[in-house]
Amino acid sequence: MSALNHLPPDDVERRALHNEIHARPSARIRLPALVTYIAVSNAGITKQVELEHLRRLSGHEALSSAELEGHFVRLRGTGYTLKWERHSEFTRYVLVQNLPSAAQGVTACAPDLLTDLVLPPSWLAGIPGQTLVAIQLAMVAADLEQPRDLMARGHRWFGDHALLASRIGEGHSWVITDFRLNTDGFERMLVLCDPTMSPTRAGRLSQRLFEAETYRVLAMRGLPVAKQLAPMLGEAEQELSEITHRLQSKQGSDQELLDTLVSLAARVEFAIARHSYRFAASHAYNDLVQQRLAELREVPLSGSQTLGQYLQKRLVPAMATVVASQGRLVALSERIARAGDLLRTRVDIATEEQNRILLEKLTKGQSLQLRLQTTVEGLSIAAIAYYMVSLVLYAGKAMKATGWISINPEILAGAAMPLIVFGLWRAMQRVHAKFHTPP
Repeated sequence: MSALNHLPPDDVERRALHNEIHARPSARIRLPALVTYIAVSNAGITKQVELEHLRRLSGHEALSSAELEGHFVRLRGTGYTLKWERHSEFTRYVLVQNLPSAAQGVTACAPDLLTDLVLPPSWLAGIPGQTLVAIQLAMVAADLEQPRDLMARGHRWFGDHALLASRIGEGHSWVITDFRLNTDGFERMLVLCDPTMSPTRAGRLSQRLFEAETYRVLAMRGLPVAKQLAPMLGEAEQELSEITHRLQSKQGSDQELLDTLVSLAARVEFAIARHSYRFAASHAYNDLVQQRLAELREVPLSGSQTLGQYLQKRLVPAMATVVASQGRLVALSERIARAGDLLRTRVDIATEEQNRILLEKLTKGQSLQLRLQTTVEGLSIAAIAYYMVSLVLYAGKAMKATGWISINPEILAGAAMPLIVFGLWRAMQRVHAKFHTPP
């Protein structure tokens, strides 16, 4: 029975996540070797365009898009191995070939390694994208117990200017470089290895060196953005300070202050939306640089800086600038939000004051209206009473003329007047009670 029958169904992402640990393995490099590394930005470059360029290699014309689905492929040709890897922001090409014989000797000087590449220079120049990092790494076996001879070999390669050198790991290799861009656009590194170094370890070492430099360059891409934002941040902070002062001293209309504050908030939020990814990416790449440098386990050599020390010399201040700019943006956004809250509070208080004045006016109007209504009601009672008394008077005169009564009509009308007025007043009170009693 298959072991799979003893397990619940696989999660839809299980195999992809499991196999990710095996993705993009490092190359196996047999000494002596020349490793040419090129990393290019792939913004606007599709995978299909890169596939077409890979198909220009002899023997790989039938390369299919399915082989590039995993964003990694290793191509083998006559005398070389080419590794293609596509990442979110960049694509890298690693070409491994035998080290030219002119560079293998103990007394060899730095040759023009490009002339001995197994791939045509035109193919390298035609790689889609823009170059971020280009390194030529020579890996040779050497006697690591002779430090002076090793440094002398490094100076023959790179010249008499200052070199960076360090022992790697448990002393299985030396790395020497000057971190300079040559006229051909490449940096050069010389790795002197213990003759017993395995191809797997040599591949891992080269990959760590390439990744440390690549991620350093990508982390530094946040620095120009931070410098570009500095003037805008200064102006925005000054403008916010002026708005806050006007709020404190109650200068300017609320609408004017609100328009200015909204315009400032829009500029700051646009900057955050536009550059937050770059800042976040710089943080992530910086973490990767620190990780790769830690994995190298460099041991300093007398009279020379290690690669990590040299890289940190500019990377740390650059990242501090990036962090400061990002912090200023976030703090500015929060301060604008607080100023907006203050302005809204001021507007709310002014609105409440206007509502209070309006209610006072309405209350005063209602009071006047009630007085007028009471006056009108009093006049109405008098008028109705007058008419009803007149009716009683006329009725009394009629009855006296017919002999029904002998009372003077004026006396009858006068006696009926209090009763009529009281009755009308009482009727009015009942009407008021009916309208003011809740249902």
